[in-house]
Amino acid sequence: MAFSNISELKINHEEEPIRLFKSDVLEAFTHIHPGVVLLLFVPVLLYFLYRGVIELGAASGQGAVALAFGAGFLVWTLTEYVMHRYVFHYEPTHPILKWIWYLIHGVHHEQPQCKTRLVMPPILSIPLAFLFYALFHTVIAVGLSAPAWVAPAFAGFILGYLTYDMLHYAEHHLPMSWGVLKFLKRYHLLHHFKTPDDRFGVSSPLWDVVFGTLPKGRQ
Repeated sequence: MAFSNISELKINHEEEPIRLFKSDVLEAFTHIHPGVVLLLFVPVLLYFLYRGVIELGAASGQGAVALAFGAGFLVWTLTEYVMHRYVFHYEPTHPILKWIWYLIHGVHHEQPQCKTRLVMPPILSIPLAFLFYALFHTVIAVGLSAPAWVAPAFAGFILGYLTYDMLHYAEHHLPMSWGVLKFLKRYHLLHHFKTPDDRFGVSSPLWDVVFGTLPKGRQ
């Protein structure tokens, strides 16, 4: 297996998933059904939304809950863009780092239609969830002295993540033949097959427009 940078990878159209590890146990951790993501994170979303309604809603009204929830969702869309552009598409030169980045995202670009590698595996998503919650708490509760806003904002962030993961799976494996869904499917597949250095938004082109990674003209 060649540990190429993402920009150098050639598309693999075979149905058999590319094997990443000799160990069956380690290999199993690289495959996940999208339903597992829902089972893990929908309860987290509901818990933090409930806390927001009880804590912030009681103190400032449900309009404040909706505002915090929407802000958290918006923060996710920016996080999605930044991670995809600067983390997933970071191209290291050291062989070990190239292998790590191939595991994180390169294999998806080499074999984009592999059904079991379209959502983030729990071995990554769970630690990241704790990390982002700590960031929300630090910024909102400590930095802004508004602890009641943490829960609904984080709930919105989790909804953004779930939207991203489910849309990503759908963009590769469901028809999405009308309206905005058709647009998003085409938008993401163009990222894979035509403009891998542009169109980093998966659930929205918003930040591609803001940061100039939306190709000009008919591309």
